[in-house]
Amino acid sequence: MTTPDIRLAVGPWSDLRHDASSIRQAVFVDEQSVPLELEYDDADAVCLHAVAYDAAGSPLGTGRLLPDGHIGRMAVHRHARGLGVGGAILDALIAEAQRRGHRRLLLHAQTRARRFYETRGFQAEGEEFMEAGIPHVLMALALPAGARDDSPAGPA
Repeated sequence: MTTPDIRLAVGPWSDLRHDASSIRQAVFVDEQSVPLELEYDDADAVCLHAVAYDAAGSPLGTGRLLPDGHIGRMAVHRHARGLGVGGAILDALIAEAQRRGHRRLLLHAQTRARRFYETRGFQAEGEEFMEAGIPHVLMALALPAGARDDSPAGPA
């Protein structure tokens, strides 16, 4: 397969809800059988979301950055896996976290995705645990000091 032309949109839930929800529904709820009531939470409204689109404007993948530096809800449609979509989303969220002044990022990685996160510098911490019926591991990434956004809408 060839790598698609990927366009990233980064913004609030109010702007990206439709496309991010469609991806999360397909991947987490339909494919992985995560209960709907566990998939969506109040944190969506305060997170920064990223959605990747192909050249035709179809959503391919999504992820979110919580105000406390957690990355979550990383999902890529089955047909777009292995094409760099997840990496593009993760790189965008890491860059935004650094811009916001976060010094450390955390995420709960499905154990089968552990290697993907390790390629971006994340390291596993602690033992495997179950979340939504799926094995996970806590992973962390230390970020170098960088520019910080001290505006009122900056990091929490």
